[in-house]
Amino acid sequence: MSKRSPDRAKTDQNLHSERLNADQALAKKTAAVEANADLVIDRARDEADAVLDAARARADDKLDAVRPIPSVRAVIAAEREAEDRAVQLERTMADENLLLEREQHARNLLALLPLERLSTDRSLLTERVQSDNAVAHRDDFLGMVSHDLRDLLGGIVTSTALLVQTAAIDAKGEPTRAGAERIQRYAARMKRLIDDLTDIVSIDSGKLAVAPLHGNLAPTISEAVVSMSAAAAAKNISLDHTHPDAPLPALFDSHRVMQVLTNLMANAIKFTPAGGKVRIDCEHSVDTARVSVIDTGVGVAPELLEAIFERYRQAATSEKRGLGLGLYISRCLVEAQRGKIWAESIVGTGTTVSFTLPAR
Repeated sequence: MSKRSPDRAKTDQNLHSERLNADQALAKKTAAVEANADLVIDRARDEADAVLDAARARADDKLDAVRPIPSVRAVIAAEREAEDRAVQLERTMADENLLLEREQHARNLLALLPLERLSTDRSLLTERVQSDNAVAHRDDFLGMVSHDLRDLLGGIVTSTALLVQTAAIDAKGEPTRAGAERIQRYAARMKRLIDDLTDIVSIDSGKLAVAPLHGNLAPTISEAVVSMSAAAAAKNISLDHTHPDAPLPALFDSHRVMQVLTNLMANAIKFTPAGGKVRIDCEHSVDTARVSVIDTGVGVAPELLEAIFERYRQAATSEKRGLGLGLYISRCLVEAQRGKIWAESIVGTGTTVSFTLPAR
């Protein structure tokens, strides 16, 4: 059984949190209503006692005016005491009945809430089953289309490679070679887009394939730089990286790190004006290996430094190529290898995106 997707786990967590907040709010509201009801009852009883005391005082004044005999006063006192006991008994019974009503109301509410939540959970489960079926159909369709598109792109890349090889090595053949190289770059971008879409499906289904092994990270970085050299040269951007004197030990999946690096470099090249620079720095400590992609591009506003790693988000610039998946997928790939990724930037000066991987 596949793991729950991050979005679904977040939904469950938010639902649990909302229910807890609703329970607390309901308890506070119920307590406030009960406290207000008690206050109203106490106020009414105080007013009734005040009226009774005033009436008795007036009756005593009249009684004093006629000077009754002591036996009459004793009878009146006894009657008043009996009346007070009767009132107190009625109040005690009223309090007990109110308490019983509140307890019954609380029990009814406790019985009703689980039923409502069970109904909500059933509806949610039904919606998820329908959603899972729709996603499964989408994934099957995307898998078939991706396979066919990769085959077609492979044919395009092979054909353009033949064009480059057979083109005349002179001024007449230069337009053919330049056009074929452009087609190859476009095909490479299309392949990355297809790979991004299939990775999104894997992430959503909790099946993102990552197989970290201990090794030297430096050759993978060099290979990634070589693979992006043509794209940088086409935009007249300088692309270089620091070569560590010693090996760069890390626990990593070479294919996935290559994917992260090409994503980061493609992003840096895209948002760096012609004539700019992109540099890859790397270093290691006892516990981690760190790689940074540094550009002299337009930069990212401080409030967007975290948002750019979200799905379908891009920096707020006029250039909107792509779907905004590269950094999101890069974050998922780095975190799947127990690493961290973050961005630092100064608007108008450039951006640095760094990630770390465990060294052991």
